[in-house]
Amino acid sequence: MITTSNLTAERIIEYMEKGKRFDGRGLDDFRDLTIETGISKKAEGSARVRLGKTEVIVGVKMDVGAPYPDSQDKGNLMVTAEFLPLSSPRFEAGPPQFDSIELARVIDRGIRESKFIELEKLCIKEGEKVWTVFIDIYTINDDGNLLDAAGIGAIAALKSAKIPKYDEENEKTLFGEWTKESVPLQKDVPISLTVHKIGNNLIIDPTREEEDISETRITIASHDGTIHSMQKGNAKELSVEEFKKILDIIEKSEKEIFKRIEKSLK
Repeated sequence: MITTSNLTAERIIEYMEKGKRFDGRGLDDFRDLTIETGISKKAEGSARVRLGKTEVIVGVKMDVGAPYPDSQDKGNLMVTAEFLPLSSPRFEAGPPQFDSIELARVIDRGIRESKFIELEKLCIKEGEKVWTVFIDIYTINDDGNLLDAAGIGAIAALKSAKIPKYDEENEKTLFGEWTKESVPLQKDVPISLTVHKIGNNLIIDPTREEEDISETRITIASHDGTIHSMQKGNAKELSVEEFKKILDIIEKSEKEIFKRIEKSLK
């Protein structure tokens, strides 16, 4: 298994104790962020996100099917993530690995719990036919923080998506043909962001080396101070004071990321 060496880990921590990082950023600074939408001619919505050297592509597809048993009058949502071997020597072809399953579930929870997609408006006939929204995440290059890159990409892809045409008579989705209707979304956008703890320091947007030595992390999907979902990873505990600092970092970063997503759609 590929890991960051102990010597590199020690140097990273030494830098952080001085408020610095190897790439010159502050502890709560993001790397350069680029968001492109409309990159696929086949998907209902799509986005490419570059966060430093980390890159993901997110596609939104829609089809008509039966509703879930516990939500007969609502559309369905399904999020999947595929960690492609081309994006890192750590990833192998085959069944989904734990990390990819966790990433998909974290992104799904943030979108679902915030009710960002108005699923009740995707019902065609209660108990029989509803639209299903598929969000597919593909890694292109992993240099750390795939979680945040994927979350940003999912929101950008959804906000750019159009509902495809549906042939009622033949009960068939006309893939490649779209209506003028956007996917029904709430105004409150759940930005999913992750803070890591390394030594005594809290950082955001880690590189791969920083992520390797992270003692704990917490991912929060929020908007304007309202928390919709939260996921903790790794074993190290967090104090109450540290958690308060995490909330401050998330609130500051969320506003900037939201502006970048809106800019990508214009």
